[in-house]
Amino acid sequence: MSTIIRILPPDVASQIAAGEVVNRPSSVVKELLENAVDAGATQIKIVVVDAGRTSIQIIDNGAGMGSEDAVTAFQRHATSKIKESDDLYSLSTFGFRGEALASIAAVAQVELRTRRQEDETGTLVEAAASEIVNTETITCPAGSNFIVKNLFYNVPARRKFLKSNQTEFGHIMTEVERVAIVRPDIALSLFHQGEEVLSLPVSSLKQRLVNLFGKKINQQLLPVDVQTSVLSITGFAGNLDSVRRKVQEQYFFVNGRYMRHPYFHKAVQSAYEGMIQEGFQAPYFLFFEVPADTIDVNIHPTKTEIKFSDEQVLWKIVASAVKETVGRFESAPMIDFDTSDMPDIPVMDNTRPAVQPKLNYDTSYNPFKTSQAIPKSTNTYNWEKLYEQKENSLPDRPLEDELFIAETVQPKQKVFQHRNRYIVVSAVEGLLIIDQHRAHIRILYEKYLRESAEQDIVSQGLLFPEMFQLSPIDAQWYSELKDNFAAMGFDISDMGHGAIAVQGVPYGLENQNYETLILDILSSYRDDTASLKDGQLDRMAFAVAKKAAIKNGKSLSDDEIHEILDKLFETSCPGRTPDGKVVYIQQTDDQIDRLF
Repeated sequence: MSTIIRILPPDVASQIAAGEVVNRPSSVVKELLENAVDAGATQIKIVVVDAGRTSIQIIDNGAGMGSEDAVTAFQRHATSKIKESDDLYSLSTFGFRGEALASIAAVAQVELRTRRQEDETGTLVEAAASEIVNTETITCPAGSNFIVKNLFYNVPARRKFLKSNQTEFGHIMTEVERVAIVRPDIALSLFHQGEEVLSLPVSSLKQRLVNLFGKKINQQLLPVDVQTSVLSITGFAGNLDSVRRKVQEQYFFVNGRYMRHPYFHKAVQSAYEGMIQEGFQAPYFLFFEVPADTIDVNIHPTKTEIKFSDEQVLWKIVASAVKETVGRFESAPMIDFDTSDMPDIPVMDNTRPAVQPKLNYDTSYNPFKTSQAIPKSTNTYNWEKLYEQKENSLPDRPLEDELFIAETVQPKQKVFQHRNRYIVVSAVEGLLIIDQHRAHIRILYEKYLRESAEQDIVSQGLLFPEMFQLSPIDAQWYSELKDNFAAMGFDISDMGHGAIAVQGVPYGLENQNYETLILDILSSYRDDTASLKDGQLDRMAFAVAKKAAIKNGKSLSDDEIHEILDKLFETSCPGRTPDGKVVYIQQTDDQIDRLF
């Protein structure tokens, strides 16, 4: 009788298992970097070529391995971290599965040079496609030196799906950051294409954060320190000046291990409710210490998903800790006791006779007299018109959108602005209610794309250039995107070592916080796992349009409203913003009649 169930060959099984642990170059960096930390290294050097496609080298001065251990380490489920199942609930190391080296060797060519401090000679082990191809005795420094070459050379489909070098290197930087933050007592350096990208000496935690994310963060962090019987929290939370719509600097660590935890993230952000604008977030670097037997780290091969025994109780502690910190440091303005420039206050003279104060008032004023005209309030905020007036009306055609189909708006139709946020206009059939901010985003987005394609975008020069420092990872992203910044109308000079000077911005972005804008744009690329070659100019145009668009709460004249309507319905997709949000809704006459 024929059978259809068979045992997979070892090399196929190894490649399948490797897919859970090693899915891109950053996975290799993560596993080898954590192994170096577990080995007690105080200095670690990472050298990357072609964002890890060609080679990844991790050099450490840790404990090293003997000749037998160096070979055994490449076997699946070989580990020095645990011995029995109970050890899973008292982990103090990054690694414990014993799968990292075996998984890497299944999809790459690996060389290991290692020596223990007490040994006179070291060991070279060469592995490829899950096989040990060479071992020999060599001379080498104490510690371990891993070289991973030609990642996914035997799995071409996996290699084909790697993203651009900048995207892959961004993921490598993220993994290095996570280890660097939690272990400021270890000196770390990172090289890419022969150039030093990071050089992090041993330092305090706050100095490590400054070295990673720039000097500005030093003034944005508030210390958190709460000790309870079930959870200890230390670290930093951002002050009210640090909040942005998009924040990269949000990190949780538990017992020295990085973790993702959306539930606790909501707890942190809840502490800022009522103090910051909706949709904004604050950075944080929070370190949890809990009993090892109250967490389970063995629920995912990446070991970043962690289960807690009582998350609801911890949620309340986290929220209270951050709220107490923010309230303590932000509830009252700082008092400046420097009196060098204060006017002199006269000293009290007891011999001077007291003088009765005189009260002056208008005896002819009668508040009940109605003949006095009450002056009308006037709007003194005469801002420049955002648009050139056009006489042509909206195109006489139906508006098409995936959810809403509206009739055409008549030229110079009566319009109404509700709550300085929504534009209400009568159409041929019913009413249109338009979000003015989203409508302007759609208009500017297509305008920027059109002008950049025609190389006709208008740049507004700044009277005084604005200089600021980018973090190492943001500086890497900027170097990749600087041509697109120029295409969008930014005039930015690279001052070297991550410093840039903004000398001009796209028209419509005057009087903005340019540092926040540029950081938000760079953050959007760090988050995006798609290739930078696909639509990077579109995403930049969208980011700039969001910043330049008129805000909700802005009072508009009828002419300005009609200009928005004219330009909105000339766009290719008036019903949606570039990220898919609804711009307008329609209420037909029949729908309105049914309401009554």
